[in-house]
Amino acid sequence: MGSLRSRPRIILATLFASFLVVVAVIISKLDNEPRARLADTPLSDATVPDEKYLGYNVSDICVETHSVQRDQFFSEILSACGLSGRDIHELVESTKEIFDPRNLRTGRKYEVIYDAESGKPDALRYDISSTDYLLYDLHAKCAERCERESSIRIAGHSGVITSSLWVAMVEGGIPPDLIDKMQDVYAWSLDFYHLQKGDRFKLIYEEIYVDGEYSTSGDILAAEFITSGKTFPAYYYVTDEYAGYFDDEARPMKKAFLKAPVKYSRISSRYNPRRFHPVLKRRKAHLGTDYAAPTGTPIYAVANGVITKASFTRGNGNYVKIKHDGQISTQYLHMRNIKSDIKPGVQVKQGDVIGYVGQTGLASGPHVCFRFWKNGKQVDHLRENLPPPKPMPEDEIPFFEQIRDIMQEQLQQISYDLSVPA
Repeated sequence: MGSLRSRPRIILATLFASFLVVVAVIISKLDNEPRARLADTPLSDATVPDEKYLGYNVSDICVETHSVQRDQFFSEILSACGLSGRDIHELVESTKEIFDPRNLRTGRKYEVIYDAESGKPDALRYDISSTDYLLYDLHAKCAERCERESSIRIAGHSGVITSSLWVAMVEGGIPPDLIDKMQDVYAWSLDFYHLQKGDRFKLIYEEIYVDGEYSTSGDILAAEFITSGKTFPAYYYVTDEYAGYFDDEARPMKKAFLKAPVKYSRISSRYNPRRFHPVLKRRKAHLGTDYAAPTGTPIYAVANGVITKASFTRGNGNYVKIKHDGQISTQYLHMRNIKSDIKPGVQVKQGDVIGYVGQTGLASGPHVCFRFWKNGKQVDHLRENLPPPKPMPEDEIPFFEQIRDIMQEQLQQISYDLSVPA
């Protein structure tokens, strides 16, 4: 357990350290262009095999690239490759276990590989997804499903909040799936509903390239978030037994309870014993926290627990209640609908979807009223000192500190766009 050999991701991060320096320096020198990414590298500059392509000698073939057109059938593509109706039927029948032609998707890329000497098609490649493709042997009337060649590059990024985290990251060219991952890293420690203009963040993350083209983002390896004058660092650390994010003192970022049951929302009403009710038009204690979000937004269980109620009442609308331990329960009100498998007695894990934001019951707009029960009494969860997470084992800390120090150095070399007002 004490050997670096058992930590492939740790070794990976260390090996990439020199590349991170280059990336960070490049980003820091870009005048008012913090959004620059390695994904901007033209495909023509990407590394491609010199001698082989899909098992063929490059000097022996020609490749034509096409996209599936609207209302185009697989048989049309095969017919254009010179196959007869009988050949097409034989090929489709022999390969239907790995691909149903009815699943052909408009816009997907396919390639026809021709013999350079005869000019006749030898093979057809169809991209099933960003990572997988089908390779048809047009002579043998067979096909195989293959994984596309992929590689990982490391990128750095910084941003300054002007209106919201979402806007700052989208305008900075951050892919949407990485935005979700950023939210996940800080879901237990930051209140994203009260970010202020001038708050800042830095990221070091993986970019996955497939066949030399940018495909998707990988893990966030390190992050720094500065809000209200406080700095919140996060470092990704992996062993054979677990993977997660830790702060600079090796404390887990993941807590027993999420900060909120929904993402990309705002607090529209806080816990208030003397609130004026917007529907009843009178003072009535509001013993929960309202999170306004678009109808249909997923609602998550904030901690592991067992469903005790999943029902409807005139005031609560569709609601769910979860018991987490002998002291704490949480309740989620005004759902558009409760997820079909959420019923009393069902066990849920932190982050499981239990329903969707709506406006049922006494609600003036789409939101979820989140209620927190402690020892049978409703309390303001934003003021509670919730149970601490399980700490990192002492014998892991020296290894973690090696990775932390590397990442800290790289984060320091990524600059902020000073043209954005702090």
